[in-house]
Amino acid sequence: MKRVDVAYVLLFDEQGKNVLMVKNKGVKSSYYTLPGGTVERGETLEEAAIREVKEETGLEVELNGIFSVSEAFFVDREHHTIFFTFRGNVIGGEINISFPEEIEEVSWMEPQRAEEYIHIPSELKGLIIGKSSAPYVLRGTINHNS
Repeated sequence: MKRVDVAYVLLFDEQGKNVLMVKNKGVKSSYYTLPGGTVERGETLEEAAIREVKEETGLEVELNGIFSVSEAFFVDREHHTIFFTFRGNVIGGEINISFPEEIEEVSWMEPQRAEEYIHIPSELKGLIIGKSSAPYVLRGTINHNS
């Protein structure tokens, strides 16, 4: 199995009421996720999250720590995927779909509905509207040989 890292961003509207979601075109049917995507080689989690939000939604964001870390095994793709979800704020841009072949729509969704799509387990319902986050620390490049 190949290990794949994915960076997502949890973003609320200006009123702090609704969550930004993207509707992805799937092989069999479309599905909603938070904006985000695969971390590319040589890219930090933070860089990937900011880039992916811009590519998928047209919005510029700043990040405010980690909301959650989760993982899944995708049998069909033979991927072991780790999902790093940041909290963030929209700081610029406007909603624009750059890749219509991948993204069907970008929309604001009520948190209870968004939680179902982002796989928050029932015992953690309401987690999305809490303020909890963990720090994200980029430790830089480490060379133990010098």
